Amino acid sequence: MCAISAGERGRRVLLVDHSRTLAGKIRISGGGRCNFTNQNVGAENYISANPHFCRSALSRFTPQDIIGYLRKHNIDWQEKKLGQLFLKNTSRDIIDMLRQECLETGAEFLTGKEVVEVHHEAGKKDREFTVLIENQAISAPSLVIATGGLSVPETGSSPFGYKLAKQFGLQVTELKPGLVPITTQSGFPDLAGISIHTIATCNKMSFREDLLFTHNGLSGPAILQISSYWNSGDPIELDLLPGLEDVLLADYPGKKLLSTALAQYLPKKFAQYYCRNWLEDKAIGHYSLNQLKMIEKNLHRFSIIPTGTEGFRKAEVTVGGVSTHELSSKSMESKRVPGLFFIGEVVDVTGWLGGYNFQWAWSSGYVAGSFA
Repeated sequence: MCAISAGERGRRVLLVDHSRTLAGKIRISGGGRCNFTNQNVGAENYISANPHFCRSALSRFTPQDIIGYLRKHNIDWQEKKLGQLFLKNTSRDIIDMLRQECLETGAEFLTGKEVVEVHHEAGKKDREFTVLIENQAISAPSLVIATGGLSVPETGSSPFGYKLAKQFGLQVTELKPGLVPITTQSGFPDLAGISIHTIATCNKMSFREDLLFTHNGLSGPAILQISSYWNSGDPIELDLLPGLEDVLLADYPGKKLLSTALAQYLPKKFAQYYCRNWLEDKAIGHYSLNQLKMIEKNLHRFSIIPTGTEGFRKAEVTVGGVSTHELSSKSMESKRVPGLFFIGEVVDVTGWLGGYNFQWAWSSGYVAGSFA
């Protein structure tokens, strides 16, 4: 997107990628159908040390702008839940679209080549950046770093962008996996594959979505969302009966087993597991009203303390990155080093699940290309 934006201004652009195939993360995203944006994008959908930093870029290249490109290329898309927009066919459509747009502006590609070194003479205005790519040196007045984060390493992710930022004296915030499954002490092998609609809460943030039990812990949209706000040692609170009140009292006093009563609102296997591990599975009538109220309260505030996460290997994004205090929100240019830009996931701006990170990529890329 940055190459397209700069090329449309008549700039000569070289796009370098150490992978031989472009857009690895686009190719695998959204189950191969690329959740390319969200209808409801706003600054509140992003995590950053400066929560206002992303506003400028998001307002200047919006979801409607990326949709405009798709319409130009006759690419079909559809809206799924929560404003999420997916391609109707495959991610290949959007990759081909971006490549074609680049070529139309005259942008050149250099793929399958490693950047060895980057040089720039500090303190001298208008000095060019020299990038050593294997056995050739290429110079330009602007250098844009769009190298992504540490997530999904099989797509070619690397810490290159963070190392380069530090080389030029820019601050990089703490990095951690985001949108990632969490692990628990013993995992949930007996419940693996079972899904429950829930409200997951951590550090004053809540998401109402499905969770998924796994052999190692928990996953699913609710858990992936809240994982970006979780820090080691924090509890995660789960409301397993969202919007329901006094469900057990409706069967009181009766002979129905507690697990049977719970199975009216929760998966039967989970109801049985819950009663087997934390309660005595006896008839509803054998509990007092206060006991039933306490059981239900615990289901509304089911607390777990994760032992960790599945790490960058399973994470969809990297939380943290090049500090937003180092960059202009208007142009994405470094305040310390004129001509040096950072965009996308390498910056300390992390979106929610649901197309927000792609929109940040398009918006920040467009903005940097408008100034580089």
